[in-house]
Amino acid sequence: MRAIDGMLSNGGPRWRVAILDGDVASRAALRTAVEAAGGTVAIEAPVRLDAVPLMRQTRPDVLILAPSLSGRREPALMPRIAASVDCPAVLFTRDTGEALVKQANRARVMGFMLKPLRPAELAPTLDLALARFREIRRLEQARADRPVVDQAKGKLMTERRLSEEEAFRWLRRHAMDSRQRLGDVARAVLAGDQTGVPILDGA
Repeated sequence: MRAIDGMLSNGGPRWRVAILDGDVASRAALRTAVEAAGGTVAIEAPVRLDAVPLMRQTRPDVLILAPSLSGRREPALMPRIAASVDCPAVLFTRDTGEALVKQANRARVMGFMLKPLRPAELAPTLDLALARFREIRRLEQARADRPVVDQAKGKLMTERRLSEEEAFRWLRRHAMDSRQRLGDVARAVLAGDQTGVPILDGA
């Protein structure tokens, strides 16, 4: 197992990738393809739980999981590994059987590549996995923020005599102007914070 530092000449890598694959030749092929596409490899290791602390330390953008087909242990570890890190997982395997697909679903895998590696498929697969992951996180955050946004709308409606639509437009405009999330602006309104959010200006 090893952590690897790498930067491109343009100032940063396209992605920082964790590769968990027990096959040395397969890892080398993935590393070559990642680097050729403008990325860098943050960690290489077999599919083991002891890779999790190093991934938390290196904080990769995306995880490539390549479980061994010789038994059930590595596929069974995928959900635990994927749940322990804050990045999307991409499955890299020859196995398309139902059992592995179930484990991949439990791991919330967001991309799939079949062995042997086709380097041209790697970049769009990683980009799509990252886009899906970010959109899911955005939706989850919006759902979590909904109650506080509703409370802030109610406060604005009461204190400033705004309609519900006007209160929401106020929150959204200030979120855009301050480059903050809508939920953060709503929390500032509820806290009466007039430093980060100009509550007293016009709607």
